[in-house]
Amino acid sequence: MPLVSTADVVARARARGQGVAAFNVIQLEHAEAFVEAAQLAGTPVVLQISANTVRYHGALRPLALATLAVAEAAAVPVAVHLDHAESAELVEQAVALGLRSVMFDASKLGYAANVAATGRIVRRCHEHGVWVEAELGEIGGKDGVHAPGVRTDPGEARAFVQATGVDALAVAVGTSHAMLTRDAALDFGLIARLRAAVPVPLVLHGSSGVAAADLARAVRAGMTKINVATRLNQAFTQAVRLALADDDVVDPRRYAGPAREAMAAEARRLCDVLRLAS
Repeated sequence: MPLVSTADVVARARARGQGVAAFNVIQLEHAEAFVEAAQLAGTPVVLQISANTVRYHGALRPLALATLAVAEAAAVPVAVHLDHAESAELVEQAVALGLRSVMFDASKLGYAANVAATGRIVRRCHEHGVWVEAELGEIGGKDGVHAPGVRTDPGEARAFVQATGVDALAVAVGTSHAMLTRDAALDFGLIARLRAAVPVPLVLHGSSGVAAADLARAVRAGMTKINVATRLNQAFTQAVRLALADDDVVDPRRYAGPAREAMAAEARRLCDVLRLAS
């Protein structure tokens, strides 16, 4: 199937009151697992490559081209997206490679600096028809700790979208990156106020820490793009540990294969939760 854009996938889900899964790709097995899950669920999916993963591999190009190839071979709509880029250079690389959406993260900056930096990226990306997600109200936990009580203000969110022209907005509503437990306390009232305040789709980062029922409730409250990474990596790693309990296993395919299937099963469950949320 030809590649689709994140813009199209998110717009369709938003119009239907559904959520769309955005899963982070670290290696080829991730991309394969997530496409398998989406095909079994009969839903579109967004494959994301984060700036941290680019640093891990040393470059964007190899993994991006492999992920694009997996996406193009899928039987359902699949988009490929750059996640949490903090530099214009990485964004430019993604655009040159054919990624049709990026998430530019200047949330560590003050509000005015975030607006200025994000606005420059948006103008540049829109010249190439590339969809841009940004973040307002830093979503913590990138180092594994829970975020402080930071929340995105609806009025500030409205002004930010107007000033920057972003196509989607990641907001802080109670989640944290890299959570290993599913006990994040979402502010559903705030999600609804943000949905009413801004005209663009809302994005939930740190969704691994959210119980399935609350993910569905978040979509009904106004979230559309749901980013998940840690929960899927947990499934992968647990399967690897189980496979390596056999001391005779040395072929990576004998542990990466079962791990890929375990991750696909968890991704399928998440796709179903978001598809049925409306």
